[in-house]
Amino acid sequence: MAEADLQELNEQFGVPNKDLEPDVVSELRSIMRMHSLSVQDLYFKWESYCIKLDIDGNRPTVESLRALKQDIQDALERSNRTHQVHIKTEKRSSGTPRNAVKNTSDVYGMLEGMAPNTPATGKFKNASKRRNPHESPSITRVKGNILSSSPDYKSQSPLKIENQLDSMNIVSATSFNDRPNPGEVIEILNEHLKPPAPAIVPYAESRVKLNAASDLKKLGYKTLAMKSSEASEILDDRIDEFSGLVRDHYKIDESEFGSAASQSTTEIVAVGRIASDSSEGKLNAASLVLETSRRTGGGLRIPLNLKRLGSCYQFFPGQIAAFRGINSSGKEFVVQEVLEIPLLPNAASSPAAIEAHRERLRGGPDAMESDDEPAPLNVIIGSGPYSADDNLDFESLHALCSQAADTCADSLILTGPFIDVDHPLIATGDLDLPEEAGDLDSATMSTVFKYMISPALNRLVASNPTITILLVPSVRDVVDRHVSWPQDLILRKDLGLPKAARIVGNPMTLFINEMLLGISSQDILWDLRHEELVGARTAEPNFSSRAPKYLIEQRHYFPIFPPVDRQKLPKAGTEDGLPTGAMLDLSYLKLGEMMDVRPDVMIVPSALPPFAKVVESVLVINPGYLSKRRGAGTYARMTLFPPKVTEEELNKGGVVDHKVFERARVEITRI
Repeated sequence: MAEADLQELNEQFGVPNKDLEPDVVSELRSIMRMHSLSVQDLYFKWESYCIKLDIDGNRPTVESLRALKQDIQDALERSNRTHQVHIKTEKRSSGTPRNAVKNTSDVYGMLEGMAPNTPATGKFKNASKRRNPHESPSITRVKGNILSSSPDYKSQSPLKIENQLDSMNIVSATSFNDRPNPGEVIEILNEHLKPPAPAIVPYAESRVKLNAASDLKKLGYKTLAMKSSEASEILDDRIDEFSGLVRDHYKIDESEFGSAASQSTTEIVAVGRIASDSSEGKLNAASLVLETSRRTGGGLRIPLNLKRLGSCYQFFPGQIAAFRGINSSGKEFVVQEVLEIPLLPNAASSPAAIEAHRERLRGGPDAMESDDEPAPLNVIIGSGPYSADDNLDFESLHALCSQAADTCADSLILTGPFIDVDHPLIATGDLDLPEEAGDLDSATMSTVFKYMISPALNRLVASNPTITILLVPSVRDVVDRHVSWPQDLILRKDLGLPKAARIVGNPMTLFINEMLLGISSQDILWDLRHEELVGARTAEPNFSSRAPKYLIEQRHYFPIFPPVDRQKLPKAGTEDGLPTGAMLDLSYLKLGEMMDVRPDVMIVPSALPPFAKVVESVLVINPGYLSKRRGAGTYARMTLFPPKVTEEELNKGGVVDHKVFERARVEITRI
């Protein structure tokens, strides 16, 4: 700001013989930059605002100026809602659908100077044909609420971009290089475990041995072929299965079980599915019903009376629950006691197997004879999306791969979406490809993956040849032909992946050495957070501990039913803002169940704040999203110290619990 402008600010907003405070001047300058206002125009808006609210305009404060800024922003939003920009789709000669401008009229001059002479053409654009540095993004992007993927676009002022795109569904994102506090550790689990310095050079051999615990072949089912009869049988079988678990665990006689929907003066044990008596609205104590299976209760639903529980309860739709109570009126089941569902046993291995894994951690046959303690396993965990809404540069993925290379990570676990169907540039097909992609007319999303994602992974493997990379797909991945959850693995053909990269299903349970790892890229935590019913005196007030226990108790990676309405999910960057939902295939919901034992580590990425918790001896990690719509996100680093077998355990024989939660240090870090 020139000295003359500062003087003008003092003349317009100051009082005689007294200059404005520096923080007031800073706030005035901020409003002028954001809305491209002169000092005189800003003063007129200030006067109008003071008259409207009947306040003293002679003494502007930081608080009153921030309120003015919000008022200007709100007025701009109302104007944009009134003057929506319409887009039509035209069919070009290439046969590829493309958004075109229906009405090129400006919106109060907001788009002035942003439209090039001619709109972009073609499905993908070669890097050699990108706009020159002084050219603005195509009108298709601006009118379609989409930002450019070209780095040239980032040279514009972030404040100007935010002002121009405010009230549109897409949000402006900060530059990745300008992200705040990169590398900051925001949470540490087991801080008392001090990790050694990272290895200087990669190990001679891979220290990771993978063994699949899930049957990948079963995930290759035919999608979009679900039958209502099959789905209802799966839902019924789950209730009946849990009835057997409760009976065996509590040693209850079969005669004590009954239907909650049947009128009786005898106390019974009833097992069923929690549901709501209304298809709309959030679950509440008045709308709570128990759905019986066809075998035990003819599939009837009966309202639950929770008064005897006080306010100590926690439920969610789809939860299989067991109650002891009575239905003397025939109109409601009065719950007297909630029977907890028995948990799966902990994962364990034989002492000989654990010793073999300790030797593997030494890094090769020559090092096995050393008496030194093996170095801990270094595992990095990241979850998509991997780009902010304004680009497809995958900067956060490149940064994470650099971290894995610099620290000689043993394993990198990446969950989808990799190429997000909800990304605004993917939704419109308006993206740039490098020159080496070749013929752009035949380009597919596999081509995009090959030339925009795989290079980062190939460079990582070139730097750290012994690393093991795990890729877990998401139902939001455009590159995957399997659109339902549980989800088959992505076909690696034409993706250009290195041999060290392994693609698995979603969800997936597998062994990394002795550690049993469960992964699901479906955001179940968000659904549970917004659909659960919790009493005021619940035993676990912390949601980040409650939600993982739901999964462990229900023995399933997506136990909620029905899934949350898409309207309630976080808004996507597409034009309508409607995100991809859960895409459940109920006929194969059993494939989402856990194995016969609890996993040692469970990875459940979510849009909710990241965390690392120990719940029922399970280490639960939500690494957060590596890239948010506005900018950079977080990832998790797990340092797993070697297992030990005591003399007592060795002499006792049998199996030894892994106790990963005691020897794993987890850091949630900003990328």
